[in-house]
Amino acid sequence: MKRFIFFVDSFTAWAGKAFAWCILLLTFGTAYEVFVRYALRDPTSWAFDLSYMMYGTLFMMAGAYALARDSHVRGDVVYRLWKPQTQAKVELTLYIIFFFPGILAFMITGADYALESWSYNYGMGEVSINSPAGVPISQFKTVLPVAASLLFLQGIAQVFRCILCIKTGIWPPHLEDVEELESVLMHEHQDEIAQQQDSSRSEMPKGTGQ
Repeated sequence: MKRFIFFVDSFTAWAGKAFAWCILLLTFGTAYEVFVRYALRDPTSWAFDLSYMMYGTLFMMAGAYALARDSHVRGDVVYRLWKPQTQAKVELTLYIIFFFPGILAFMITGADYALESWSYNYGMGEVSINSPAGVPISQFKTVLPVAASLLFLQGIAQVFRCILCIKTGIWPPHLEDVEELESVLMHEHQDEIAQQQDSSRSEMPKGTGQ
């Protein structure tokens, strides 16, 4: 189980970081559109399509990565008070009842949606109707079943995490990754306090505590 969890976490991390580059395309495309629209009075016909495709792809393909890092928003007012084994039992139940049926429906519907899109224009694929540029969008719709498949795979890894936690009473660790700046600053502050306490103890005269 641990090997499978590590493999899936590594794979979804690679996918998430690879598609994170979409943010650069989105940024440059939007900046270029703003410049030519307001400075040159010559707006593009493709910037809108680029913006929603890049943002949508980034959002969808980051889902499995966020699940692997336990980064989704959680209403854990009560959850955090439970023992790890209780948390794992509740999560395992919710994955089986809600997560997998929803993701399976997402995969099937998304695949039908993508196949229909590719069937247009004699198999050449669908083009956008939002602009006269005729930007192809079938590849964007294909992201839906791909993202759903990644979420399903990561869900299996999360189920294995729950099973291991129920057996051992300890949550298996996540792969090390970037931390929020707030967490980094908090750790640094705690380290400084610990160092100050250690230095103050070392400077105390011997026999003071006797």
